[in-house]
Amino acid sequence: MNILFYRYNSICEPAVLGAFQSMGLTVIEETTEMKEKKISPAQCVEIVSRDIAEYKPLFVFSINFYPAIAEVCHLFGTLYLCWTVDSPVPELFSESIRHETNRIFLFDSAQYEYFAKFNPNCMYHLPLAADTMHFDEVIRSITEQDRQKYSYDITFIGSLYNEKNPYKKLTGLSDYAKGYVDALTEASLKVYGYNPVEEALSDELVREIKSCTKDFFSLEKTVTNPDRYIAAHSYIGMQIAETERIRTLNTLARFFSVDLFTRSDSSALKDVRIHNGAESLVEMPKIFHLSKINLNMTIKPIQNGLPLRIFDILGCGGFLMTNYQAELPDYFDIGVDLEAYSSIEELVDKCAYYLEHEEERKQIAQNGYLKAKEKHTYFNRMKTMIETIA
Repeated sequence: MNILFYRYNSICEPAVLGAFQSMGLTVIEETTEMKEKKISPAQCVEIVSRDIAEYKPLFVFSINFYPAIAEVCHLFGTLYLCWTVDSPVPELFSESIRHETNRIFLFDSAQYEYFAKFNPNCMYHLPLAADTMHFDEVIRSITEQDRQKYSYDITFIGSLYNEKNPYKKLTGLSDYAKGYVDALTEASLKVYGYNPVEEALSDELVREIKSCTKDFFSLEKTVTNPDRYIAAHSYIGMQIAETERIRTLNTLARFFSVDLFTRSDSSALKDVRIHNGAESLVEMPKIFHLSKINLNMTIKPIQNGLPLRIFDILGCGGFLMTNYQAELPDYFDIGVDLEAYSSIEELVDKCAYYLEHEEERKQIAQNGYLKAKEKHTYFNRMKTMIETIA
C-alpha cells in the first residue's frame, strides 16, 4: 500500500519514514519543501494534488499540520494524518482542522484538549518517541577519542531562544505592558508543570502585543480567535524560555562544570563552556550517552507534554535531568527512569547528588533507556497511529 509522506526536513522524519517502511508500507516521499523553503500554500496544493492523483495513497502524512494539505485531502477524499512535534503550532487554528478526512495526532495533552473540541472524532493525543534503532548504531560506534571529547559533567544541547524570541522585537510596547510581562515571566519560572500565562492576559494586553508587530499570526478562516493563544505562547512563552535557560545555566555554572552546545548568542552566560551546536544524528547521541547529566528545559508553550529532547536523551542511554511536566509520570518513573526538578534549588541539589553517586546515576540511565526502547519507539507510535485510523 502506498502512503504519501510530505517532508520539510523535520528531525523526526527519518525515524517516522523507517517505522512506516518496517510496517510494510510503500512510502512515497514528497521532498520539494526540503529544498525550497518558501513554498506558498497554493504551490503546496498543486504539489500534493499531483501526487495524490499519481500515486493514489492510502493516506498523506506530515509532521505538524498543513492547512493546504488538509484542503487537498478533503477534496480528494483521502485521509490526512499528521503528528505535532512542536508547540505552539498556530496552523491548528485553521478552519481546515474540521475536515472529516483529518486524523490529527497531538503530542501535548494540553494541545489536544484545546483543539479537539473543534473536531472531536478526528483528533488524538499521541506522545513523541525515541529513535533507539538509530541511536544504538551511533552509540556502538563510540571510540576512545569520542569518550575523551564528549565526557562532560552537566550538558545542555539546544537553543537559548534569543534568536527565536519575537517578543524582543516588539516596538512601542508600553512600560505597563513590559512590567506585566516581566512579572508573568517571574511567576512562571517559579511553577513547573503548569503554565499560567494565557489565562493571566487581559484583552487589552493581547491587543497591545498584536498592535506592536506586523508579523502577528493571522489566517483568513479560523475555528476561534487565536490572538490570546498566540500572544501567550508565541511571544511571552518565548521570552520566558530565553529567561529560564540563561538563568538556569548561569546558576548551575556557579556550582558545577556546565557545557552548552548551541548556535544561539551566548554572551549573557557566565562560566558556561560554550560549544557550537551539535550535529543531531551523529554528534548529539554521543554527547547524551557520555555526559554524566543531560539537562532538559521544556519551553512553557509545551504545557503538559514531553518534548522530543526527553525521548532523545533516554533513547541514547543518557542520564536525564528534566523540569517536571504533568505527563511525565504517565510514561516514566521519576527517580527510577530519570530525574525531575520543580525549582532551581532542587535542580542544584539533585545535580550535586547524582554527580557524587555514579552507580545510581548509571542505573537510572539504563532504566530509562530500556523503557524508551520497549514502549516509546517510533514503531510503537506509528503502530498506534495505524491501529487508530483502522
